Amino acid sequence: MITWRTGTVVSDGRAWPGAQELTVDLHEPLPGRTDDTTVRALAYTELVGTPAPGDGVLLNVSALARGLGTGGYALVVGPAAPGTPLPPDPAPGPGHLVKARYTPLQALVLGVDEQESPHHDTLRYADDLHGLPVVVADLHSALPAVVAGARHAAALAGRPAPRVAYVMTDGGALPAAFSRTVATLRETGWVDACVTVGQAFGGDLEAVTVHTGLLAARHVLGADLVVVAQGPGNLGTGTRWGYSGVAAGEALNAAAVLRGRPVASLRVSGADPRDRHRGVSHHSLTAYGRVALTAADVVAPQPVPDVEALPGWGTALTDLVDRQASALTTPTGRHHRVDVPVDASLLDALRAAPVRLSTMGRGLDDDPAAFLTAAAAGVHAERLARA
Repeated sequence: MITWRTGTVVSDGRAWPGAQELTVDLHEPLPGRTDDTTVRALAYTELVGTPAPGDGVLLNVSALARGLGTGGYALVVGPAAPGTPLPPDPAPGPGHLVKARYTPLQALVLGVDEQESPHHDTLRYADDLHGLPVVVADLHSALPAVVAGARHAAALAGRPAPRVAYVMTDGGALPAAFSRTVATLRETGWVDACVTVGQAFGGDLEAVTVHTGLLAARHVLGADLVVVAQGPGNLGTGTRWGYSGVAAGEALNAAAVLRGRPVASLRVSGADPRDRHRGVSHHSLTAYGRVALTAADVVAPQPVPDVEALPGWGTALTDLVDRQASALTTPTGRHHRVDVPVDASLLDALRAAPVRLSTMGRGLDDDPAAFLTAAAAGVHAERLARA
């Protein structure tokens, strides 16, 4: 994915705030080019400092090696002495999607939707998900809970477990490999494939946008349902709009415009000490209530008494979530409310998950409402897939 070179800075050139142009003499030529070892390089000075003439530097030359524009620069990763051992060059092959673009670690991948892909003809005019259920969640931690709910619903109906595709957006971690959850869900067959979209990379398939990621899940992978969520990590600032989960509303829009069945998984907590995240988080209320402009199914958990009696739940939380969900759904809001019963068998399904359930440092026993609400969205999605 990355072609590396070391070189020596020959001279510096133009500079502007945060960046310095350099001329660098490579210690080894670019692949297939023996006639010229001098390249233009760019150093982001706030990341890697300001190399001076005579300094050795480590360079990412992936775009240059492929003859792409991408600014026309080699990108300085850091200092390096002559003779520094480097990974071998990637094998020649197709793919010109650049992810983590214009950063020192930008990488080239083969996009499922690009011209060199064997699936390009399939996706060239693809425009319809044909009712594919698409569960959208704010946090990465919802992924295994949604899948657990879907598998539980299928088992109760005597159906095989659904084929699940995970579309990972770029609001959190960019490398899919950072998620042990995804790796384990893939290994155990709980998730059939991961599609990394936007600047996220490392999935079974790469796609440019959420839209092509969803279409690939339907037309290339043959998924029965899709879960869309950011990678591990969540940026929040305590403001109404300053958080990465805003993109959950846009994902619902994408599912709807492609004629899927968008399902909003509510971020719910009975244990979060912050008022803005108690009951239905303000993240869900803003993303689904203000950003999502098309109707979706909003799944509201309906706990049986034994579940409602769990630590961190209680009638007060049930009533709060009920009021907050009603604000998002008709006749007050634009979405459709779907009530899903939550009982001990669904809790058992979550306990059987092959990964440790954790959200914001809290496990299933600490905050059961968080995981059972996500699982309820999976139950509803599986029923849609069955229909």
